[in-house]
Amino acid sequence: MSVQSRQPRDVARRLADRARTVRGGRGDGWRRETFTLERVAARAKAREWFDLYPKAAYMTEIEFWRELDDGRIEFTIRRLPSAD
Repeated sequence: MSVQSRQPRDVARRLADRARTVRGGRGDGWRRETFTLERVAARAKAREWFDLYPKAAYMTEIEFWRELDDGRIEFTIRRLPSAD
């Protein structure tokens, strides 16, 4: 039987490793794509995704967005891979 260390740093390391696996797009079931576009193009791209993958069926959403110093918009959109 393996004895795991119970030091706080060991527990934190295991939790961080598990979180990286989930955030990497593996294991949580979401498809993500990040875009960096001019404001008008960003709106058009988001509308395209919502038209292709409706929120009601794919749970599509803008997960993160920010305006860059040059005025472009960087955003990450996520959706479920398929709808039932």
